[in-house]
Amino acid sequence: MTPRSILILCTGNSCRSQMAAGFLRSFDPGLIVRSAGTRPAERVHPLAVDVMQEKGIDISAARPESVDRHLETSFDYVITVCDGAQESCPMFTGTVHHRLHIGFEDPALAEGNREEQLAVFRRIRDEIEEKFREFYRSINNREDTP
Repeated sequence: MTPRSILILCTGNSCRSQMAAGFLRSFDPGLIVRSAGTRPAERVHPLAVDVMQEKGIDISAARPESVDRHLETSFDYVITVCDGAQESCPMFTGTVHHRLHIGFEDPALAEGNREEQLAVFRRIRDEIEEKFREFYRSINNREDTP
């Protein structure tokens, strides 16, 4: 079977889409997973890197990139993870077999001290893990997947 190709879209491509991509790659290294943003940030948010490391997933080498790099690429799935990207998604002109929206609050907007911000990042990370595990199981029609 050909590995499934998945593009995860967000606005800044610094938190939610990077975490979702990290989880999908950890579930199945055979997946072709890309993430991009409609207005990419300069870097992956350091707290996203920290909370993913707590799960044993290293996204420290990831770099935000523009969705423009993928406009002519075909994907089995394009998944938006924030409302801003969902509104911009129709400009995607590559062949897409399935479009999904699995929205999450933006942890980069968390206020407070480092511990308070980390609590928000952990909560969103756990929500992303749960929803993308459900997604992965659904595309594999299996209950025993990671």
